[in-house]
Amino acid sequence: MKKAYVFPGQGSQFPGMGKELFESNAKAKELFQKADAILGFNITDIMFNGTAEDLKATKVTQPAVFLHSVILAKCYDGFTPDMVAGHSLGEFSALAAAGALDFEDALKLVAIRAGAMQKCCESVPGTMAAIIGLPNETVEAICEETPGKVVAANYNSDGQVVISGEKAAVEAACEKAKAAGAKRALPLAVSGAFHSPLMEPARAELAEAIAKTPFRAPVCPVYQNVSAKAETDPEVIKTNLLAQLTSPVKWTQSVKSMVADGAGYFMEIGPGAVLQGLVKRTAGAEVTIEGLQEPA
Repeated sequence: MKKAYVFPGQGSQFPGMGKELFESNAKAKELFQKADAILGFNITDIMFNGTAEDLKATKVTQPAVFLHSVILAKCYDGFTPDMVAGHSLGEFSALAAAGALDFEDALKLVAIRAGAMQKCCESVPGTMAAIIGLPNETVEAICEETPGKVVAANYNSDGQVVISGEKAAVEAACEKAKAAGAKRALPLAVSGAFHSPLMEPARAELAEAIAKTPFRAPVCPVYQNVSAKAETDPEVIKTNLLAQLTSPVKWTQSVKSMVADGAGYFMEIGPGAVLQGLVKRTAGAEVTIEGLQEPA
């Protein structure tokens, strides 16, 4: 039975995240302090003592979730993955944990990505919504026939697809989804249209940063959001990581690929338990699912 370690994305953050780990583990403390220096601001203070509102800004959220996940993995003696994957931002955590990126390089990339996405959100307003209870193909067809820009952005589990795009187009697509029999069409509290063409302005900044960053072959295959396939080639990983910014997160497909390739045990490493629920809904009784939070 192969072990798959999975890493959550934006939205899993919580006030106080990482504090217990910082206080109980010398290695974790060193890495958190290093992160403050790399980022040039005291992210640990926001993580440990800030409010939920303080943690909501994309430029804070993404590094915070990354740090919580990667430091947990680095402090976990049992970290012996056969494969890894991360949801959206979590893909950076997966790559750092699996050795494809150095901790410092990965954190810098996450900070650049977060800043570019936040600027994009401020200049190109957009939103997202979860459509529950419709086949993927129906959601895709609704997006295609809706005026304006709206696309399927996150394939989270069977029957749950998140759409993303211009506010009016997302609202119109939600109404069409309800008319088509969706159980729910739920607007999400997000600051922009992630994983959609509206993120295109952020691409150049991230492309330049990725091009300058050294990537290595990971210690195990990484199932990337864009391909939902096992990847080990550093050049392919870099290309997919950039494409992820404006492409859908194929999480359902990734979980199914990992199970097909022998994964029988999944561990979510990082804040929250969202991925445990998504894996359970996709793979069900076929696999064992656990979470690793803190202290490690």
